[in-house]
Amino acid sequence: MSELFGLKWQDVDFAGKQVSVLRSIVKQSVGPCKTEASQKPVPLDPRLVRTLRTWRRSAQFRQPTDWVFASSVRQGKFPFWGQALLRHYFRPAAVKVGITKRIGWHTFRHSYSTLLKASGADIKVMQELLRHASTRVTLDTYTQAVTPAKRAAQTAVVTQFFPSARTV
Repeated sequence: MSELFGLKWQDVDFAGKQVSVLRSIVKQSVGPCKTEASQKPVPLDPRLVRTLRTWRRSAQFRQPTDWVFASSVRQGKFPFWGQALLRHYFRPAAVKVGITKRIGWHTFRHSYSTLLKASGADIKVMQELLRHASTRVTLDTYTQAVTPAKRAAQTAVVTQFFPSARTV
């Protein structure tokens, strides 16, 4: 959340399809990112680039030095307040679609990490996309194994003991 709301339009390289994370906002205070790993450019899928272009065209504040997610309540001088967005938009939307577990900004990071792993992403790629200082943090804290992957791994082992047995 702190890095997301710290983005300015000048940080988005539309042609290079990447975003540079140069600052973070913690408790409404702008400062540097936590680690050197946090400051590396993040590559963007072309669909995200198109979405950001569309957002910029419709945004009230779109100058290079404006926040990507500028708050109109604060006349663009500050970005949206993340906790307010969670409380007023994201959590009610989650409840509407049947998600009863309490969600926070880290829920999105944990989900992203798990989806990267389930998609077969290399651990080093996952670490750098999440901008963690080490792969250990990525695997131990953020990533969960998904059931199909666990079942496939178990099947591979069981097949070694029962090579001719049919699966149901």
